[in-house]
Amino acid sequence: MKTTTTQQHESLDALSKKGTCIEFFSAYQDMDLDRMLSLCDKEGTISFEPLGDAFKGKIYEVGKGLWSAIMDSFPNLDNTVKSQVFDEITNTVTCQVVIFGTQAKEFAGMPSKGKDFDSDHIFIFRFNGQGKIADLKISWDHQGFVGQLTA
Repeated sequence: MKTTTTQQHESLDALSKKGTCIEFFSAYQDMDLDRMLSLCDKEGTISFEPLGDAFKGKIYEVGKGLWSAIMDSFPNLDNTVKSQVFDEITNTVTCQVVIFGTQAKEFAGMPSKGKDFDSDHIFIFRFNGQGKIADLKISWDHQGFVGQLTA
């Protein structure tokens, strides 16, 4: 089967977007918030799904605030990308990611007990025409996360 120019473009587009997601998680591993944000549209939106409406808003405000707090409270924060799926119809990349670390400081009202967490997350990245992250939805088992830190 011969590949058309359109198929090649779509394939490169998918690879480029998946690459942006990997770069995002690499920056997250390095706790380089500026690099994470540089991959995002300045007007981009975010939703930390389990936390409700109070944690929906602009990536550069809500995302930056939460990521900054978690990086401060979990100095060994790390992640592993388990899978990526590109959907050309919705222009999204869905990533299954494990995030883990040891709590060293109070986080979200939970005093540190020095406990570890290991939590599966789903990140759904939607991109703008310039290849920047325009919308990000993040979901995880929040009760399980809290239980690991407070048990």
